[in-house]
Amino acid sequence: MSPFDRRGFLRAGAAGLAAIPLTQLDTLAAPWTGATGATVARKSRVALVRTGDRKDGVARLLELLNPPGLDGKRVMLKPNFNTSDPAPGSTHNDTLVQLVSELKARGARSVTLGESSGPPRTSGVMQHKGIPDLARDHGFDIVDYETIPDADWIAFKPAGTHWPEGFWLPRQVVQAEYNVSTCCLKTHGYGGVFTMSLKLSVGLTPKRIRRTMHGSPDMRRMIAELNGGYHPGLIVLDGVDAFTDGGPSNGTLVHAQVMLAGDDRVAVDAVGLAILKQLGANDAIMGRPIFQQEQIARAVELKLGAARPADIEIVTGDAESAQYAAVVRKILDQG
Repeated sequence: MSPFDRRGFLRAGAAGLAAIPLTQLDTLAAPWTGATGATVARKSRVALVRTGDRKDGVARLLELLNPPGLDGKRVMLKPNFNTSDPAPGSTHNDTLVQLVSELKARGARSVTLGESSGPPRTSGVMQHKGIPDLARDHGFDIVDYETIPDADWIAFKPAGTHWPEGFWLPRQVVQAEYNVSTCCLKTHGYGGVFTMSLKLSVGLTPKRIRRTMHGSPDMRRMIAELNGGYHPGLIVLDGVDAFTDGGPSNGTLVHAQVMLAGDDRVAVDAVGLAILKQLGANDAIMGRPIFQQEQIARAVELKLGAARPADIEIVTGDAESAQYAAVVRKILDQG
């Protein structure tokens, strides 16, 4: 099937795609709303590990975080495969393989990696990274969102958002039993300012609407709004290497040797921004307080996660990580 076009979207909508208004988006953020929609007061835990070994880092993060609810679940896994450039240009295969192993060890019934790359074609990016071979060797499935049929997209209405025609996300993600995201630590040189867990959601959209987003002055708010359509139960951020300028495919490379994990995209990105500040990133990062970054501020308005630094707890399991976390904590609190 050819990629979605405007007419295809309208046909899909007429065929009965679920259309969800913005007023319902925050009810999808399970850890932040109760069964009645009332806000649940809790701290967002972000695990931090100092390491240069990605496999060891993933294992230690999940031991610290001990994510609940995986047993028996079909897991949808979203990597950062915008391109096939080396990490942090894309998710490192070591991070991916260890994450799949950890999910299975915690009882996941199945793992399906889903992605839509861009601008390169997804199939080419996955082939270049050797993902089909990894899937065969490590027992996970692959779905290319560029090739799914119209009926497999869920539409979200534009009322109250900065999306003039609304946006679409894959049914497999919106209705997933368990979503996992794995992102990188980097700046974004094309208007996003930074690209971590919130920005990862752009790879869940049809390519046509990404062009609309990248040409909008509201791009960063639009990124946040995409995240109202689904909720990851686990986020793993690989900051072993980071871009402090440029990005997303290439940029100023720093060996940061840190990894994060949590279940709150706002909290993970806020701690990631504090690390970029500690590393000495570009003016777009250094010159604005963390919770005033437009991606973060809009996500907070939508109740997608932590509303302030005090809502975030950084957890560690060793002296070196704790020492670094104290530095990051100070930056986070100062903004």
